[in-house]
Amino acid sequence: MIERYQTPEMRALWSEARKYQVWAEVEILVMEAWESLGQVPIGTAQQLRQALQQKPLDASFARRVEEIEAETRHDIVAFTRALTEWVGSLEVARWLHLGLTSTDVVDTAQNLLLDEALGLIEQELDKVLAALKHLAVRYKHLPAVGRTHGVHAEPTSFGLRFLAFYAALLRDRERLNRAREGIRVAMISGSVGNYAHVEPAVEAWVAQKLGFQIEPASSQVVPRDRHAELMGALAILGADLERIAVELRHLQRTEVLEAQEPFSYKQTGSSSMPHKKNPVALENISGLARLLRSNLQAELENVALWHERDISHSSVERVILPDTTTLAHYMLRRLLRVLEGLVVFEENIQRNLERTRGLVYSQRVLSLLIEAGLDRTAAYEIVQRNALKSWAEGQDFRALLEADPACPLKGAALAQAFDPGYFLRHVDTIYARFGL
Repeated sequence: MIERYQTPEMRALWSEARKYQVWAEVEILVMEAWESLGQVPIGTAQQLRQALQQKPLDASFARRVEEIEAETRHDIVAFTRALTEWVGSLEVARWLHLGLTSTDVVDTAQNLLLDEALGLIEQELDKVLAALKHLAVRYKHLPAVGRTHGVHAEPTSFGLRFLAFYAALLRDRERLNRAREGIRVAMISGSVGNYAHVEPAVEAWVAQKLGFQIEPASSQVVPRDRHAELMGALAILGADLERIAVELRHLQRTEVLEAQEPFSYKQTGSSSMPHKKNPVALENISGLARLLRSNLQAELENVALWHERDISHSSVERVILPDTTTLAHYMLRRLLRVLEGLVVFEENIQRNLERTRGLVYSQRVLSLLIEAGLDRTAAYEIVQRNALKSWAEGQDFRALLEADPACPLKGAALAQAFDPGYFLRHVDTIYARFGL
């Protein structure tokens, strides 16, 4: 991921040094398991662990792996040779990678990193959920015009928008939890997944130490439907973040201006037009959501591999797994700043509610006319005729109805149709579903 869209936490998590630290941890756990089975001298794993505590794997170690890999053309071989040099103990190195194939280490370690990455994402998601809840509650009873097809429809609660977003992200949280559980598996099953050179007890030991389940039927890789489910959950999360971004971008349009993303004093919106305040953070979120969706497609292509394995998935995942988790983390963090600093223009919300001169109350008028005894066709004709006249001539809809001799509703009976509070009377019921 380019630096522009990284977060410090994800940069550290997906660094080469961190990857090799996790690879080493898997190797140590395997060594411990062999010790418990009497195949490796007791204390060997502890010697390796202590050596790495005294001299942690760092960027210089990663560079050494890269140097060796330039010769071997094999990353795990380069890693084990570099680790032997780093530790400086041939007796310890003798038992490295015993009975394993490369993917035992790579896939198990990668799942551990993905689990950590999802933990970071969920922490940020919880902050966004809290911000949405705050906005939903704050604007719960603020009447605003609802829009369908981009056109004014009927009054609604301004806060209800944020509650709908809150509900969607709660579902995203559940999807991520399921996908995270699906990725929390260890695979230590050997060259074609049949434990020919490693005992199932070794896999069980490693899984237990990591707090993972075992992969019940592996080949030489963890089946990639697990990763596809994870990428799907992240892609849907991105789509929901874009949904929020698109709504707020529309609300920031000059003709609407009901809400605006925060704009700092020294910020500039345009190199040529000093007056500009553009929704750049929200547009950024919309753009990055496209990457999450396209990365899902790439992971779906990784599910079908040749026989027990090939490595066509490997090059793809070296890019899309760090990138997608990093982007999701970045997008959540950027949206959080928008939501916490969101500027809401209540006077503009009221102005927009009144902009169509009462037309947004047409369905309420229609209902009252039917209650007054008119059949639906006759009532609809009265309402539509006056509504179209209001559109065409810019006249007040309620005044036109008052003047229409065919409309039986007058005065207070008609006025009740134009009360925005009527449209919000069940809002508390909706909020109560979320304990709000």
